[in-house]
Amino acid sequence: MTSSTRSGGAATWTLLSLAIGSFGIGMTEFVVMGLLPDIAQDLLPSLWAARPEDAISQAGWLITLYALGVVVGAPTIAGSVAKYPRHRVMVVLALALTVFNTLTFLLPEFELVAASRFLAGLPHGAFFGIGALVAADALGPGKRAKGVAFVLTGLTVANVVGVPLGTFLGQQLGWRAAFLVVAVIFGLATALIAVFVPAHAGDPGRTLRAELGVFRIGQVWLTLAVGAIGFGGFFAAYSYFAPMVTDVAGAPTWVVPLVMVLMGLGMTAGNLIGGHLADRDLRRTLLGGLAALVVVQSILALTASSIIALGAMVFVVGLTSSAVIPTIQIRLMDVAGENQSIAAALNHSALNIGNALGAFLGGAVIASGLGFVAPVWVGVVLAAAGLCLAAVSFAAERRTRLRAALTRPVCVQS
Repeated sequence: MTSSTRSGGAATWTLLSLAIGSFGIGMTEFVVMGLLPDIAQDLLPSLWAARPEDAISQAGWLITLYALGVVVGAPTIAGSVAKYPRHRVMVVLALALTVFNTLTFLLPEFELVAASRFLAGLPHGAFFGIGALVAADALGPGKRAKGVAFVLTGLTVANVVGVPLGTFLGQQLGWRAAFLVVAVIFGLATALIAVFVPAHAGDPGRTLRAELGVFRIGQVWLTLAVGAIGFGGFFAAYSYFAPMVTDVAGAPTWVVPLVMVLMGLGMTAGNLIGGHLADRDLRRTLLGGLAALVVVQSILALTASSIIALGAMVFVVGLTSSAVIPTIQIRLMDVAGENQSIAAALNHSALNIGNALGAFLGGAVIASGLGFVAPVWVGVVLAAAGLCLAAVSFAAERRTRLRAALTRPVCVQS
C-alpha cells in the first residue's frame, strides 16, 4: 500500500513523523548560533581568557563545518540511495542524525565536536530531498504541495520554538543540553518514521552517475551560486547575532532567545509570503527579495546599538531572507529539467554553502578587529553579489529564448 492510498489519519502521521525530523534539523543547524559564546568559553577556555573575539570566531567553524557536511552529503547521498526503498532510507538518515548529534553532546574536545558537526550535516540535504518525495505522495494527487509544506513547517517552527528554547537551555544548563534535546528529537523521529512511513519502492535503474548529470546544466550552476552567495549574506549576520545583542546593543544574555524568536517568526512569515509571490512572478520575487535583503541588512548595521531597533530589524531580515528560499527552490527545479530529485537536495547544498561562507567571512572580520557589526556589512555585500548573479541568470535565459525563437523555422503556407 502506498501512502497516496492510505487514510487521512495515516497520511497525517506520515507527514508528522517527517516534520519532527525537519524540526530537529532546524534546531541542530541554528541553535549553535545563539550559543557561540557559551561553546567558545567551554571548549576554548585559554583563547577565551586571552581574547573572547578570537574564541567566538574559532567557534564559528562549528557552523561552517556543519554546512560543509550538508554540501557534501546532499548530492552524494541523495544520488546514491535513489535506487533503494525510500522508507528504509529515511529511517537510516534519521538514525544517523540521532547518532551524530549524540556525539556532539558527548565529545569532550573542540576538534572532536567540530568533526561531529560535519558528520551531522551529511544526512541533512538527503533527508529533505527524499522526504519531500515521500511527503508529496502522502496525500495523493492534487495535494502534493500541501504535503511538502507540512513537512517544511517543522523547519520553520524550529526557528520559532526549538532554537530559542535550545538557546535558553544551553545558557542555563550548559550548551550541551541543547544537543541532548536535539538527539532525543531525532530519536523520536526515527521511531515514528519506522512505524508510520509506508513502503516506497526505489528505482533500481537510477545511478549516482546519471543523477549527477544535472551539473552539465549551466543555469543550475548560476542558480546554485545565487543561493550560496546571496543567502550567504543572511548567514553572515545571523551567525553572530548573539554577541551583537550582548556586546553591541548591551542587552543581557536572556534577551538572545527572544531575538531568536523574532528571527523565527520572521522566517516563518517570509517562507509563506515568498512561496505565494513566487507563484505569481518568480523573477520579480527573487530579484526583489535579494534587493530588499541588501537594504534591510544595511539598516540593521546602522541601528544595531539599540536593542529595540535590532529586534525589529532581525524580524525583517528573517522575513526578507526566507522569502527568497522557496523562490530559489522553484527556480532550481525549473532549470534542472528531469533531475528533480537531486535538484531538491542541491538546494540545501547551495544554502549551506551560503551558511559556511557567511559564517567564515563573518568570523574573519570579527577576528580582524572590526567588531560584531562587521558581519552584517559582509552580508550586505554578499546579498548584492547574489542579486547581480540572479540578474545575469535571467538575462542569459532571456537571450537563449530569443536565440531559439529567431532560429526556429517558419512554416509558409502555399
